[in-house]
Amino acid sequence: MGQEQSAEPFDQSIPPTKLLRRDLLAVAEYIKSGQCKKVVFMVGAGISTAAGIPDFRSPETGLYSNLARLDLPRPEAVFDISYFREDPRPFYALAQELWPGKFKPTLTHVFMRMFADRGLLLRCFTQNIDTLELAAGIPQDKIVFSHGSFAGQHCIDCKEEFDRTELEEHVKIGKPAFCACGGLVKPDITFFGEALPADFHNSLHLLDSADLAIVMGSSLSVYPFASLPQRIDETVPRVLMNMEKVGEIGTRRDDVVWLGECDDGIRELAEELGWWEEMEEVWKGLRGDVGLETPVALSEDTLEAEVTKLTDDVEKSLRVADEHTKWVVKGLDKEKTPSAAAVDVTQVETHAFPKAEPEKE
Repeated sequence: MGQEQSAEPFDQSIPPTKLLRRDLLAVAEYIKSGQCKKVVFMVGAGISTAAGIPDFRSPETGLYSNLARLDLPRPEAVFDISYFREDPRPFYALAQELWPGKFKPTLTHVFMRMFADRGLLLRCFTQNIDTLELAAGIPQDKIVFSHGSFAGQHCIDCKEEFDRTELEEHVKIGKPAFCACGGLVKPDITFFGEALPADFHNSLHLLDSADLAIVMGSSLSVYPFASLPQRIDETVPRVLMNMEKVGEIGTRRDDVVWLGECDDGIRELAEELGWWEEMEEVWKGLRGDVGLETPVALSEDTLEAEVTKLTDDVEKSLRVADEHTKWVVKGLDKEKTPSAAAVDVTQVETHAFPKAEPEKE
């Protein structure tokens, strides 16, 4: 297993050992040579931005920078388990927009499927919760949802599985769902304050047998996921496709760094592999777009508009819920009856948390 690496670059005059050169053409030649039979992908939010899903940490278009204007303890609180217990409404409002089915897989997702179709995909380790890997047709047993996903749903207290259709109905109206035990229900997304899925830890040994590692669209800033590239054996080629150089990829002799939009790099590599036409047809079929022109990456303005919409929806949901609570309080004051005065308005419809009760039939 690879050891911790220095971020210092090596002498570029030293030739690679497995690759002929440090470029995508050499990577394609290596894949086609027959030496490469077990490929591992490590992917982050950058592979989904072309689908219209904003990433989290970009300074201008990232979700966290836009959520900062809302009345939250901090932007990341929307994915914090402690804050979720206090008030799950911000997450439910966000989940309305991020729920699976609203977005289509990108070329990068389909590219990974090509490896699965050819029996070359060892695992796809993804930080993403959008499940676009599944939507692209990658078998679920080949995906490690490192930070959880929308693919399942459970009570946060008793861990009982919750009906997916029922949760989806709650998400559609932004109304938190409760388990029979009284606990809140959420999708199986790993929040801050929760342990990573067991599948993540149970799959780490697979990295030892990889012939190639491809890292795409990740800032490699969240651990332990960020340490995955370092676990790859030093003799194994690693490829980084990203908007910027991250981590320590580029410090080994067989490292290839390609900077730019993931879909652009994927097209270049797919063409070198002779997969492009097949891949494009699969992609068009998944999107349902007949005769669609070759896509270009979404502009920064488009992404900014999308993330602003998401943030506005969260803000609107919170405002509507608060206004409803005030309306209830005003109505109770007007009645001025003992029975009304005894009503705990924090439990009326909006469930002003943390003291939540299961819904009564």
